[in-house]
Amino acid sequence: MNDAAELIDCITLGGGCFWCTEAVFERVQGVVSVEPGYSNGHVQQPSYEQVCSGRTGYSEVVRVRFDTSQISLAAILEIFFATHDPTSLNRQGADVGTQYRSGIYYRNAEQDQVARQVLEAAQAALGGRVVTEVLPEQNYWPAEAYHHHYYARNPEQGYCVFVVAGKVDKFLSTFSQYARKAS
Repeated sequence: MNDAAELIDCITLGGGCFWCTEAVFERVQGVVSVEPGYSNGHVQQPSYEQVCSGRTGYSEVVRVRFDTSQISLAAILEIFFATHDPTSLNRQGADVGTQYRSGIYYRNAEQDQVARQVLEAAQAALGGRVVTEVLPEQNYWPAEAYHHHYYARNPEQGYCVFVVAGKVDKFLSTFSQYARKAS
C-alpha cells in the first residue's frame, strides 16, 4: 500500500438507533467519518418516516470510514458488539422494529471473513445468543441532514441524555485505548 487512500476502508453497521452508533464511532481513533443512513431495504431514497414504519426493509445504519493503519476492522467490530445489544432481535432497548436490527453489511469477501470471525467470538462470549446479521451491503442511502452528528448537536435532548450518553460512556470506559485523543 503506497497510497494513503488505500489505507481507508469502509464498513456499514446497524446497531439500533443510528444516533447512538454514530456518537460512539465519532470518538474512535482512526475513524475518518461516520455517516448515518439506511441499508438493505427495497425502497428508493427512503425517508426516516418510511424507515420507521418498518415496511421498507431498511436498517438504521452508520457507514464508518476508518484508517486501517490506525485501527483494524476487527477492532471496529469489537467496539460495535460491545456498544449495542447484539442479542435482541429487532430492538435496542425501547426502540423496537426491524429498522433497529443488529447487522454488519460488508463490501467484500475479506470484510465478510473478518465479520464472521468477530461474530463467532461474540457468539462464544454471549452463549450463542447473538442475532446480528452479516450480509453484503445493498441499497445504502444517507439519512437526512438533521440526523448527522445528532448527539454532538443535541447533547441535552432527552434521548441523548438517557440513551446515547450511556453508550458513549461505555465505549470510553471499555475501549479507552481506542478513544480519540483530545486536541
